[in-house]
Amino acid sequence: MRRVDCCRLLLPVLLLAPGLAPGLAHAQTAAGAAADVQQREEIERQLQELARSRQELSATQQNLQKQITDFDARIAALEAKLGVAAKDAPKDVQAKDAPAKDAVAQANGALAPADQAAARLPPETRGEGAGASVSGEPDPGTLQPGKGVILVQGPVGGLAFGVNGYVRYLNQGGLNTAYKDSFGRTFPIDKRQDFQLNRLQLNFRGWLFDEKFHYNFYAWTQNSSQGDPAQVVVGGNIRYEFADYFWLWGGIFSVPSTRTTAQSFPNWLRIDHRGMADEYFRGSYTEGLQAMGKLPGRLFYNIAVTDNLSILGVNAGQLPFGPNTVSTAIYWMPTTGEYGPGWGFGDYEYHKKVATLFGFHFTYSREDAEEQPGVNAFDNSQIRLSDGTLLFSPNAFNTGGQIRKATYNMFDIDTGVKSHGFSFDAEYYNRWLGDFQTVGPIPVTHLYDTGFQAYLSAMIKPRLFQAYLSGSKIYGGYGDPWDAAFGLTWFPFARKNVRWNVQMLYSDHSPVGYFAIPYQVGGTGWIATVDVGTWF
Repeated sequence: MRRVDCCRLLLPVLLLAPGLAPGLAHAQTAAGAAADVQQREEIERQLQELARSRQELSATQQNLQKQITDFDARIAALEAKLGVAAKDAPKDVQAKDAPAKDAVAQANGALAPADQAAARLPPETRGEGAGASVSGEPDPGTLQPGKGVILVQGPVGGLAFGVNGYVRYLNQGGLNTAYKDSFGRTFPIDKRQDFQLNRLQLNFRGWLFDEKFHYNFYAWTQNSSQGDPAQVVVGGNIRYEFADYFWLWGGIFSVPSTRTTAQSFPNWLRIDHRGMADEYFRGSYTEGLQAMGKLPGRLFYNIAVTDNLSILGVNAGQLPFGPNTVSTAIYWMPTTGEYGPGWGFGDYEYHKKVATLFGFHFTYSREDAEEQPGVNAFDNSQIRLSDGTLLFSPNAFNTGGQIRKATYNMFDIDTGVKSHGFSFDAEYYNRWLGDFQTVGPIPVTHLYDTGFQAYLSAMIKPRLFQAYLSGSKIYGGYGDPWDAAFGLTWFPFARKNVRWNVQMLYSDHSPVGYFAIPYQVGGTGWIATVDVGTWF
């Protein structure tokens, strides 16, 4: 009976089983689909949440970067006002502005330029440090004073673009109309009154493959010398930083014969022109090798072996065999170990601690008449007598003879002190000319000239207004010319990179002159200049 009852109970189940199977399968499929949809929705929700979180994180990062940039600018501005050296700055600022990483010279050039508080070798600056990324590298499109606008920054190299340039109004109406040299010959003076884009220098600076390998290539024009030799110069230099005590350069650079040619440009009080004595005694721009570095005891050195004193406007065929010029410079900065950007003139940085500098330069060169640059060659440097007569010109001494070769030796001492916006700088020159090779009679066997210059400046209002007095004098065998100037400079953006200068200059029988500078050879009288310049 029990088997019969069980069969009766199982029979309806067996009869219904074929109909139940599809339903059960359908239910299982529906449940799986629902689970897939739910899982997909969950993933999409998580993606949306992650995207929102990333967006918020990116905004936070940008905000932090802006704050870091603002802090960097404020720190650098305060340091500039205090005149603190890098060793006195916070450690994180020191790390970012390590001297071994900060270069360029003016060597341009720029040679280089900028609002640093600490000295660097070569004397080139990073300035206010704005625009650095969180990693410490500058962001493309930001301005790094002394380097320029960062165009490219990557793992294998970097490129920055900079400009040095100024517009000048020149009025030489106060000069005499003619002058007489020491041999009784009279020459006219062609006085000028004009506006000129007096200099335009386009710099491309950076590094490649190795952060110790740097380049600086430029196009350099002097529009007041249009049509003259070397009015447009395309040049540059490369360097490798072996260590802080040894940086090696090759290419075109200035001979470090005085402070203005030892990579201090454009950190001058007068915009792009030197005092009369400095212009008379100095070397100029040439090609060769140069080593510089930092030594113990707050000492710095610069040694150059070059083709001649001035190569602009001189082709390779005019050069004698072998490099013929050696120039050395030693600087000692005993109190702070720095003297502002490029060891320049004036205390725009407003040192709170007294900064001092002592410099020694010696230059030797064997020069000949053929390798002399043209009279109005760009950044001309000609060896002259103290009345303005060119040493190598035919009949220079009015005896019918000519000097064809001469040996130039020049010893220069310069010193300076800066504190609280005030500065005083002085330089003393000694030049020997001898070992003459002549054609025809010459009345001398050697020449010895001395001279000096001095600058006194003050920041009337920190970062905005600067006033200065300057003067120089030459003691020579053919006259004792001198000059004096006073000027006022306005920095409209409270940055050193843009300035407006008004200057009155008096010259007495100037022995120097060419189109790029306000002086006229033989000129006596007042000269007015107004310059508006920018450099970065």
